Amino acid sequence: MYFLLSPAKNLNEKRDFTPKIYSQPPLLEEAEILMNDVRPLAPQQIAELMHVSDKIALLNVERNQQWQTPFTTDNNAKQALFMFNGDVYEGIDAYGRSDEEISYIHNHVRILSGLYGILRPLDLIQPYRLEMGTPLKNSRGKNLYEFWGNRVTERLNYTLECSEDGIVVNLASQEYFKVLQPAQLNARIITPVFKDAKGDGAYKIISFYAKRARGLMVRYAAQNAVEDVEQLKQFDLEGYAFNEAASTESEWVFLRRHEA
Repeated sequence: MYFLLSPAKNLNEKRDFTPKIYSQPPLLEEAEILMNDVRPLAPQQIAELMHVSDKIALLNVERNQQWQTPFTTDNNAKQALFMFNGDVYEGIDAYGRSDEEISYIHNHVRILSGLYGILRPLDLIQPYRLEMGTPLKNSRGKNLYEFWGNRVTERLNYTLECSEDGIVVNLASQEYFKVLQPAQLNARIITPVFKDAKGDGAYKIISFYAKRARGLMVRYAAQNAVEDVEQLKQFDLEGYAFNEAASTESEWVFLRRHEA
């Protein structure tokens, strides 16, 4: 069983404590090719392409210029699980996990990435910003989906050869999941959906809560060393509960109601 996650825009670049164990991104050579397409972009081009402020555009030009291989912990590289700093990763709370839980996460989670394709949690990455949906013209096409083609799918299939149950728990956003060709994946795909309601209101997906819940599910799996996907139906962190009536075989719905 493998969990799929999206990366985060916000990064924690501090040289704080992280595990001494690390690995290299499996598609790093592909990332180098893509970075050669990204590096020549001027700040104004990045601002327009990514719809970001001039300040953020300039920061990412600097990141692109500094990006170089090989990756080591001495040259501004850091494990992906500890570099990403968005709502999903706050839900995981990597710094609060035990060594055993970090090992579980590394062995059961894969992170989809616009620049790196697919990452293991302890793969070293250097700071970047390149969302999968960015319409970047590159050496292989007009966007990142064309750049990656079936390479990410093939890599995930290679990973799934080590899986006993062939299950992928899709906790990635649609923007990132689109880089995969589901029909070519040798896996059963289960997509958890998290819905919240306030008072007597209807249940609906609220982005901030849903992103955090994705991370919480990974935390729950790590804390309980989950190996059977059916155990995820017991997920109950921060008040969520599985609702069988609202679920299907491939879409598992978890509900939470807040007091008015």
